[in-house]
Amino acid sequence: MKTVFATPMFATVFILTNILCSAQEDDVSEAFPVRMDAKHLPNAMRIHSKVISGGQPNGEQAFAELQRLGVRTIVSVDGAKPEVTLARKYGLRYVHLPHGYDGIGRQRSAELAKALRDFEGPIYFHCHHGKHRSPAAAAVACVAAGFIEPKSALQILKFAGTNENYRGLFSSVANAKRIDDADLDAMQVEFVGIAKLAPMAEAMVNLDQTFDHLRQFEAASWAPLPKHPDLEASHEALLLREHFIEIQRLDGVAKQPDGFRRLLSESESDAQRLETELRNWTSLAKREAAPKEVETAFHRISKNCTSCHRQYRDQINH
Repeated sequence: MKTVFATPMFATVFILTNILCSAQEDDVSEAFPVRMDAKHLPNAMRIHSKVISGGQPNGEQAFAELQRLGVRTIVSVDGAKPEVTLARKYGLRYVHLPHGYDGIGRQRSAELAKALRDFEGPIYFHCHHGKHRSPAAAAVACVAAGFIEPKSALQILKFAGTNENYRGLFSSVANAKRIDDADLDAMQVEFVGIAKLAPMAEAMVNLDQTFDHLRQFEAASWAPLPKHPDLEASHEALLLREHFIEIQRLDGVAKQPDGFRRLLSESESDAQRLETELRNWTSLAKREAAPKEVETAFHRISKNCTSCHRQYRDQINH
């Protein structure tokens, strides 16, 4: 039997081969985000080997697809009630950490990072459509947990097609920072499959706050507000529309009177019209008086709010 010794040339080739393989692995790790071929998961995209972002899984086929993709944990950042039982049927754990369109707070960012770091992956982050809140949450979690560099985070939102008008989401991602592992270790978090959502009364308070901003804009003929230079009328209209959408998706709203749900739906449509008209108007080079359609949409929303308050304030279970 002959003993074969590694010659200098063989050693050199071996080292070069390892370097090339390592470089290829790095290239693969830097290839994210990428679209995923998922038939039942809206806007699914992989942003890290452990992280997938997308829309809400609905029905057996969606959860079966998550199982086929190897997903072990689902993190919902949406306000709707997660289908915990159906997820469990497919061996999936749900973690519910909802946040709004106006941004992701420091505490929620840390909770998302801890969940990402500590729960079994791959992890599927989802919101309703998978274009705005879930890619933002996934990006923030990845940065905070040290999975990706901060400089790469905004690319995730651009790749997902996140609407740039959601300034709070873009700001949260742009300002995301690594959280020390020691700080994540010290956090005491009770992760649950279904979070105790804000009651209707609190949801209405949030809606009223946004609507009050729009009242101030209306009083100023829709001009910028000197006392609130950070506010923009079209952006507030966008947030108002999202408030109406989220309220309609709260658990139990479907059982409320038809008239109540109709007013919410109409107000959602009018808020979208208001946003569109304001954006079209402010994009004009010549800033004249706001078009009549702006006032019409705003007054319809105001009328519906008054009508809803009068008819259903004491009937809705807050």
